[in-house]
Amino acid sequence: MLRYLITLIIAAFLFFTTSAGPTEPADTLSGTFNLMTMGVDGTPGGRGQSDADKKDKTMYIAMVITLSNYAIVHVQEDFNYHETLYQYSNYRYRTETSGIFPSGSGLNTLSKYNWTDFKRVKWDLCSKGCLGQQGFTFMRVQIDRGVYIDMINLDTNAGAESSNQVARRSNIKQVSNFINTNSVGNAVIVFGNTNSLYTSSQDNIRLFNTENQLIDAWVQSVGGEVPTAGTKPLICPKGIPASTNCEVIDKVLYRGSPLINLNSLRFIYDTSRFLSPEGKLLTERNPVRVEFAWNLRAGIQQSDLYGGPYGTWFNDLPQIPSSPRVSSITIRGAARLDGISINLISGQNFTHGGSGGAPSQLILSPEEYIVSVEVCWGQRNGHTRNFYARATTNKNHYVEAGTSTKDCMVATAPKGYGVVGTYGQDGNEMDQLGFIYIQQ
Repeated sequence: MLRYLITLIIAAFLFFTTSAGPTEPADTLSGTFNLMTMGVDGTPGGRGQSDADKKDKTMYIAMVITLSNYAIVHVQEDFNYHETLYQYSNYRYRTETSGIFPSGSGLNTLSKYNWTDFKRVKWDLCSKGCLGQQGFTFMRVQIDRGVYIDMINLDTNAGAESSNQVARRSNIKQVSNFINTNSVGNAVIVFGNTNSLYTSSQDNIRLFNTENQLIDAWVQSVGGEVPTAGTKPLICPKGIPASTNCEVIDKVLYRGSPLINLNSLRFIYDTSRFLSPEGKLLTERNPVRVEFAWNLRAGIQQSDLYGGPYGTWFNDLPQIPSSPRVSSITIRGAARLDGISINLISGQNFTHGGSGGAPSQLILSPEEYIVSVEVCWGQRNGHTRNFYARATTNKNHYVEAGTSTKDCMVATAPKGYGVVGTYGQDGNEMDQLGFIYIQQ
């Protein structure tokens, strides 16, 4: 019957996939998007199901994902039927698989939006409750021009034994530490299988709130009151949950940033979309969808990021004072762009990159501000790095350093805005660079 149901929706699927086309991001100050997290039960066979049965299930899941028009989908347990999942889904941006079971992590993402950075990270501690090479993935998703949200997909240790619980708490702590290091100043969404419940006294899921200031979209949807640890679990009934009052281990946790206001509009169990003709759930657990709205805070914007996603993350945004003005800018470079330093009249100094190259400095007059920066990049030891930068002010004064290449872009501040800081990734040189604009 499942194969029969698939044939009924195949025509609609083909129409959707041939009609849909890629869209470029627009320069907007606000918007909405949704996301989905689900376990796709991609381990080989088992539970009385043949490989053919599981391929059929995965095919149907893939088509429903596409027809539901989710913006970003995180999947877990995407192992042996990954090829089927991608064959029957229509997304422009998709992660490459890390392998079948048990060599892969089972974590993948399908997205309408591109990303500038992607990492797969294994758990530091993994008990016998681990499924394959479990861990988490990180990507810096570009929602619009100059608008990035760090997104993490995870699949923690399962099981109720003491060793499982210790490993699971370690997993959550590892992600929390990663956010504190790699997402400074950024909006963040963590969504995936935490294998954790607020009612469990053995789980440390609250760490995401206390250490990373993340809001749980489910907690928000039920009135904002976190269930008490050690109380009776709020288990969802079999079938389609009548409401979102029951708690699942698949969670969506988020925060905004000094740049972006981010808010969950709605938390939904999308179970009804993923049922077989017999009413059985095709996914491993209740699929979770969250609708989001975002807008840029008044008086602040960012450029895109230029260069490659290597080096150590930095972001001046949290340290920028109110009404900032630049007093001077220094750019260092020779064969490539080595470093950049911005001084504010309030005394703050933002310096990034290395100390190599020749320094070039521009001192700004009281009514002067930086309106654009040209950046050029190229390849160095197999990595994309920035080779050149030229900053220009509203008085047509400029400072430059490094070596120009054929790949260049001019980051131009909106009218009445000026560059007052930077963000990106660095080491001895400037691997990746973006600019923070504040209304002058």
